Amino acid sequence: MIFALMCEKRSTSPLLNEKIIVSLRRYYKLKKMTNAKKILFVTQEMLPFVPETDLSLMSRFLPQAVQEKSMEIRSFMPKWGIINERRNQLHEVIRLSGMNIVVDDTDHPLVIKVASIPAARIQTYFIDNDDFFSGRKMALDADGKEYSDNAERAAFYARGVLETIKKLKWAPDIIHCLGWMSSFLPLYIKTAYAEEPSFRDCRVVFTPSTQILSSPIPENMDGIIAFRNASISATRGLGEKKLVPMLNKLGIKYSDGVGFLAENEVLAKYAEGQGKPCLPPLSTEDYGIHYPTFYDTVWNIGRLEESD
Repeated sequence: MIFALMCEKRSTSPLLNEKIIVSLRRYYKLKKMTNAKKILFVTQEMLPFVPETDLSLMSRFLPQAVQEKSMEIRSFMPKWGIINERRNQLHEVIRLSGMNIVVDDTDHPLVIKVASIPAARIQTYFIDNDDFFSGRKMALDADGKEYSDNAERAAFYARGVLETIKKLKWAPDIIHCLGWMSSFLPLYIKTAYAEEPSFRDCRVVFTPSTQILSSPIPENMDGIIAFRNASISATRGLGEKKLVPMLNKLGIKYSDGVGFLAENEVLAKYAEGQGKPCLPPLSTEDYGIHYPTFYDTVWNIGRLEESD
């Protein structure tokens, strides 16, 4: 019942926000709700740094919408090789760079860069590495073929973001992960980083990728995922043989809530089966109306006493 309400057709009705919060209060038997104040956005693409897509638009305007609601935000994305550093005024943050991240037994140096979107007062951090990002495009190479190491790139990106947040000594209330590139974060937050002070009390929202990719799950996935107590066992039961569909389900499985970018019946049913509260696809102008309430709802799940 609750999922049907949350994932109804896109609506601009002023009653939708109230219906969502009342229904979720009833579903989770919450006495009262506290507000999520600090939101971390981790995306694979954002305007104006990369070309316009549904995801790059959402990643650009959703942070601005919640920031205008007096929430503190930070944003991360990969430093894809197609990003013009001079035009976008990127510069390296020396104090955050320098550590190595091991993915499948190979060390990869982590470089952090930063740039701003002045019109929106949004500062964005970029995860960079010569092996995975510099001089390379996004999911597809210049010939339109999927990179064979996309899973490694996603694992490096996820851990690079989490290690950088630790260095910033910042503890977000909500971490919103957008797209397949961010899909390892929910798993790592709930396992390998679960006891870290920056993540111990946070909640995770995941937005599945709408990008259609066909590469199979790589044979070395166990080595790619492995870190501390995170392991290949996390992927059991997902029922997928292709990489991106598996990553979408993995992100949903370990998240606390799901915000859809587009309608997807398969993932909607999977999220429902996992008991995740969901927000349906919204128009850009509705982000500031519905996402703050959704973040508050997810932030409070399991946090308050249940009513009798």
